[in-house]
Amino acid sequence: MVSPVTVVKCEGPKLVPFFKATCVYFVLWLPTSSPSWFSALIKCLPIFCLWVFLLAHGVNFLVSHRSAKRIFVGLIFSAVGDAFLIWQEQGYFVHGLLMFAITHILYSSAFGMKPLDLRTGAVMAFISSILYSFLYTYLSGPFTYLVAVYTALIGFMAWRAVAGVQLCNDLWTWTKLSACIGAVLFVVSDLTIAVNKFCFPVPCSRTIIMATYYAAQMLISLSAVECRDED
Repeated sequence: MVSPVTVVKCEGPKLVPFFKATCVYFVLWLPTSSPSWFSALIKCLPIFCLWVFLLAHGVNFLVSHRSAKRIFVGLIFSAVGDAFLIWQEQGYFVHGLLMFAITHILYSSAFGMKPLDLRTGAVMAFISSILYSFLYTYLSGPFTYLVAVYTALIGFMAWRAVAGVQLCNDLWTWTKLSACIGAVLFVVSDLTIAVNKFCFPVPCSRTIIMATYYAAQMLISLSAVECRDED
């Protein structure tokens, strides 16, 4: 099994642009009240850097590895979704929701259906049902159905990521663990968005949403690659 130290040595330098872009976002902290193409660019810049991170492993790597290719395409839809959400108050929230729904489908496909682990699936279905039941009382109109579908999709994505870890059987790898943590953080980010938008204001919501979102995307991107020891 590849050690965490080796992972940091192999993949850390390729992630430096991502960390710098994330710092730029939080330093500039552009107001959401005045959306612009510049604020959209700054928000999407860390995701662009994750594109570069995957491309740094070679185009052949993306072409020949199904999971890496689907995660890469998922990152593209994520960036488009981020741009739409900049203008969510102008009526583009549903467009962003659709882009991220496609992202979760792609990520689920990248994680695969083996091992199936129905027990974990049942737990994730139960948690998703509880969360949607809480949100349901605040929803109205089309969002009643849209949020239900989105909750099912992100819950399914989280199930496939968590199911791959298998800590008890010592079959886990750092890539699978990375996918698992990333998926859970994605759920936290999207749940915070939903509560803040439909239910009640969440203190420091933007910090929570973006910090967990960027961390989730980085970890899911990391799960697409295998560390190669140069020796």
